[in-house]
Amino acid sequence: MKGEKDMSAKKVWFVTGAGRGMGVDIAQAALAAGHAVVATGRNPEKVANAVGASDDLLTVKLDVTDPADARAAVQAAVSRFGRIDVLVNNAGNFYAGFFEEISPEDFRAQVETNLFGPLNVTRAVLPVMRKQHSGLVVAISSTAGLVGQEFCTAYAASKFGVEGWIESLTPEVAPFGIRTMLVEPGFFRTELLTQESTSYAGPSIDDYAERTKQTVTAWNAMNGQQGGDPTKLARALVQLASQDEPPLRWAAGADAVDVLEQKAKKLLAQADAYRELSSSLAHDDATASA
Repeated sequence: MKGEKDMSAKKVWFVTGAGRGMGVDIAQAALAAGHAVVATGRNPEKVANAVGASDDLLTVKLDVTDPADARAAVQAAVSRFGRIDVLVNNAGNFYAGFFEEISPEDFRAQVETNLFGPLNVTRAVLPVMRKQHSGLVVAISSTAGLVGQEFCTAYAASKFGVEGWIESLTPEVAPFGIRTMLVEPGFFRTELLTQESTSYAGPSIDDYAERTKQTVTAWNAMNGQQGGDPTKLARALVQLASQDEPPLRWAAGADAVDVLEQKAKKLLAQADAYRELSSSLAHDDATASA
């Protein structure tokens, strides 16, 4: 009986961006918990080396910005394991800089990877989950998806987009037994601030020069010193994903909890600040009939 219970709990995880950083930790945590994992990345050999050998591991090439790649990767996953239970949209990068100095091309590239990438992969996975009448779509967002800050216009725009997309997708797929979860990590010791993941806009406007220098210096100093442990995040994510009702939004890290609380307080204050004016905008005839 114990063996039957273990098999019923075994899920097939599909993880994007599993060649480095948090994607590796998530794939390893899922494997350690007894699940099967489809670990994807632009370079499947690099993914395999990063995650490590396992009979329950399939590595597949996937550039999330390519819809054909997404469809092929999903087909490979289903061919090997027969189903996909948990999709983790983790792949992403970071184009940093002041808005006026980020080129239109780089801004679009940021949104292409961080927003349209998850859209491409999820669009390929949802038919599989609908057929199963079950599944969990996880999107690794960011506290930058809830609170904007200078030097992060492109990144925050992409992550705010992820938040709105998932919130709207949730009721659409719920009738099919499919759930969603937004993960908002705070500062974790991942590779997001490394040269492989972060691209800084080239300085072009003197008015921003000093602030750019200060910001880049501060972020470089932060790299590798972030307080969050991505291994612990990955284990917690696997735990939450195993619940019958995973949270719709999970603040990952004490700093993320603080960000959510402060954002909620600010929204309440902003709603209240002009309550009388905001509530006085109905047509007069509607007011009279009331």
